[in-house]
Amino acid sequence: MSENKLHIAMYPWFAMGHLTSFLQISNKLAQRGHKISFFIPTKTQSKLNFFNLNPHLISFIPISVPHIDGLPLGAETTSDIPFSSQHLLMTAMDETQPAIVASLIKLKPHFVFFDFAHWLPEAVLYLGIKTVHYCTISPATVGFLMSPERERLEKPLTEATLMESPPSFPSSSITLRPHEARVLTNIAKKEYGKGISFTKRLLISFKKCDAISFKTCREMEGIYCDYLETQFRKPVILAGPVIPMPPNSVLEEIWKSFLVKFKSKTVIFCAFGSECVLEKDQFQELVLGLELTGLPFLAALKPPIGTETIKLGLPEGFEERVEGRGVVYGGWVQQQLILGHSSVGCFVTHCGSGSLLESMVNKCQLVLLPHIGDQIINARMMGGDLKVGVEVEKGDEDGLFTRGGVCKAVKAVMDEDSEIGKEVEKNHGKLRDFLLRKGLEDSYMDGFVQKLHTLVT
Repeated sequence: MSENKLHIAMYPWFAMGHLTSFLQISNKLAQRGHKISFFIPTKTQSKLNFFNLNPHLISFIPISVPHIDGLPLGAETTSDIPFSSQHLLMTAMDETQPAIVASLIKLKPHFVFFDFAHWLPEAVLYLGIKTVHYCTISPATVGFLMSPERERLEKPLTEATLMESPPSFPSSSITLRPHEARVLTNIAKKEYGKGISFTKRLLISFKKCDAISFKTCREMEGIYCDYLETQFRKPVILAGPVIPMPPNSVLEEIWKSFLVKFKSKTVIFCAFGSECVLEKDQFQELVLGLELTGLPFLAALKPPIGTETIKLGLPEGFEERVEGRGVVYGGWVQQQLILGHSSVGCFVTHCGSGSLLESMVNKCQLVLLPHIGDQIINARMMGGDLKVGVEVEKGDEDGLFTRGGVCKAVKAVMDEDSEIGKEVEKNHGKLRDFLLRKGLEDSYMDGFVQKLHTLVT
């Protein structure tokens, strides 16, 4: 091994959150002189070139995504398709196996980091390449929803059984409500790729890889990492928080000029990521809840289901009532820069792991409004275990939130005399100080690389 430098191939699931997460760890590894070969859909590369901070060591390898009947022509990532078509995109990813293996034979990396390509560990075993399941969801989510204990219980996966924690799962605030368990059970059983369920795909990935890795800290999720190490009987290695690098760009003038009009920590910023699309009635309840707070707000949301534009989804008279203090925008915004702006005091988030980490290293208060999957477990951890945010109330059975619930949660964290607001601000401050502590990230990354070396020696 030349000067103890590693060569690592990356093959993440074709979703922007997964691609960017893998690129973040790639940047951290490249900073230490390690070589990265990053497989990426051809047209998607241009969207990520800007975030490749080490192009002399991180090489993008474009791959052609096979067309599958039912997918739009040219679809490459989950942002190109509705959620209901993701299983077809997964089938397309599975069909890249021959091309990926052929490329790996030529590249001869020490490792392949992957997540959803469950066939990779066995496909590269004879090549002597080690595989690491680099998981973009939290250890708590994997432990609660996909623990091998659930298999050993030999109980059918139902709404009722999923609401029960695995027998030896650590004591925590993590619970599921009926509507959440119902949705997650359906997702778990649903075909995700040809002839394989979502849960089976991930369980194979976890069981067949050489190690499992997460971007988290023992101080935050150590009990869940220990649980997974015991359950899967393999190393669980932590990369630390993997805090995104500060953007080189400046905030666009349109948002800078909007935010600068308001006092410090008074603006609500609401953003639900690149894939979360709400039903029209829930979209309207959300924006009406923001209006009800009486505070200025900027919401970056996808148009609701069944409408082509944001304007068509807004309640009647809404734009006129919030003119000058509220904006709902349907395009991409510079989330990191907006979260760091002095005028922003509250972040209403869907609880995607990337968004939560970006918010944790800033000073805005957190309002938690999870939409699906791991976001639900993330919200319970942030609102319950760590107590750094307040979750919006939803109906137990229907899972719907109201404008009043949105307003109530925002007021709880924003009102000066709110005891809840004071508590979450204090806890958030402690966690932010810890995450930004000098040397923390370097210490974790050095340990991470050291553990990788032990796997190939």
